[in-house]
Amino acid sequence: MPELPEVETVRRGLQPHLEGRRIARLTLNRDGLRWKFPPDLVQVATGATVTGLRRRSKYVLLDLDREAAILIHLGMSGRMLIEGAGLGDFHRDPAILPRHDHVVFETDAGTRITLNDARRFGMVDLIRGSSPLLDVLGPEPLGDDFTGAVLAAAFVGRRAPVKAALLDQGVVAGLGNIYVSEALHRAGIDPRRAAGRIGRARLDALVSHIKDVLTEAIAAGGSSLRDHRQTTGELGYFQHSFRVYDREGAPCPRPGCGGSIQRIVQSGRSSFWCPRCQR
Repeated sequence: MPELPEVETVRRGLQPHLEGRRIARLTLNRDGLRWKFPPDLVQVATGATVTGLRRRSKYVLLDLDREAAILIHLGMSGRMLIEGAGLGDFHRDPAILPRHDHVVFETDAGTRITLNDARRFGMVDLIRGSSPLLDVLGPEPLGDDFTGAVLAAAFVGRRAPVKAALLDQGVVAGLGNIYVSEALHRAGIDPRRAAGRIGRARLDALVSHIKDVLTEAIAAGGSSLRDHRQTTGELGYFQHSFRVYDREGAPCPRPGCGGSIQRIVQSGRSSFWCPRCQR
C-alpha cells in the first residue's frame, strides 16, 4: 500500500494539472471500489473548480469551490494517470490495462486524469466539512506539531512494540511498514521494544529520523516495489536507498556495526532490523 511519500508524490504530480482547473466531466466506470461511490459525486464535481490539493495521511483531497472536497485513497494498487493534449511527457504503460480505469476526470484544459486500480481497494468519497476517516488521525509526521513530546505523551503506558505503535494512525498519520522500519534503524531502536519504555531523548531523535526519512523518500519520488508510479509514469527511487527494509541477510550499513539485517514478523507484517545496533 502506498505510504505517505508515495501519496505526497502523487499529490504534487496532480497539482499543476488540477489546481485552478474546472472539472468539465467526471466519469465513473463502475458503482464503486472499496465501497460505493457517493450518489451525488458526479453532480457535485461536474463544473466545479478545484481550488486546492491537500494530503492528509495517505489520502489526497481535491478541494472544490462548492464547500466540498473529493477524497481519494489509492488502496493497494491505485495509480493516477495523466493524459492529454500538450502533455507529451506522459505515456501510459501498456501493462496498465484500460479495463481498470474506474474514475476519469476531464478538465477544461483537456487533461484527462484517471484512477486506475486493478485490485479495487482504493476509494473515492465526497466530504463536506469533517470526515470520520480524517477525524481519527494523529498529527502529520512532517508537521511542526509532531514532536518528541507529542510522541512521548502518546506512548505513555503503552506496552505494544514501538513498531506497532508507530503504525497506529491515531498516534501519527501516514506512516507505514517501510518508513517505520527505516526510521527505527536510523534511531537505533529495537522494533520489539515497548513503546512506553523508550526515553524522551530517544523519542526526540526518532522524530527527527522519521522526518528525515520521509523527506528523502518524497525527494526520490517514493518507493516503487510493486504498483507505485509517479503521475508521469516514472518509478520512485527511494527503494535503492533502503538501509534495512527488504534487505534480510545483508550487512548492516551502520559504520562499524558488523551485524546483519534480520526479518521478523510483527502483527502479520515484516519488520527488518539489525539486532546488533538496534536496542
